[in-house]
Amino acid sequence: MSLNIEEIRGLMADLENSSLREFQINDGEFSLHLSKNENAAVVTPAPAAAAAPAPVAAAEAPSEHPLAKPVAAGAEIVAPMVGTVYLQPKPEAPMFKQVGDKVAVGETVAVIEAMKLMTEIHSEVAGTIAEILVENEEVVDYNKPLYIVTPA
Repeated sequence: MSLNIEEIRGLMADLENSSLREFQINDGEFSLHLSKNENAAVVTPAPAAAAAPAPVAAAEAPSEHPLAKPVAAGAEIVAPMVGTVYLQPKPEAPMFKQVGDKVAVGETVAVIEAMKLMTEIHSEVAGTIAEILVENEEVVDYNKPLYIVTPA
């Protein structure tokens, strides 16, 4: 699969005019990732001291790094987009993570489907899964907490 520049511009315009925050297409060697999120390329978790002073503001506005947000009991892994969350890779497969499981930075913890596109959700914090906050196949909103992780 490949898209010409006009098709990509059309996809960019469609994304800009939609409620989606990002989407990704992968087909063989072709890959396209479009995002309206600020700092979408950041892969390190936000420092706890930077986000802690304004927890109300962080809940009202998208955070700079939506996958790692400090909370009293640990760090939240949140949905970076609107879609259907899958907590297991296949219907008969075991869940990605259970309460008590260890999780490493970059490890896949869920998949979110939006407009027939599957996006893997990776942990931005290492630690132990303390709580699972969503059900498998639940529709989630942008920035909805999926897991609480007790940092290692």
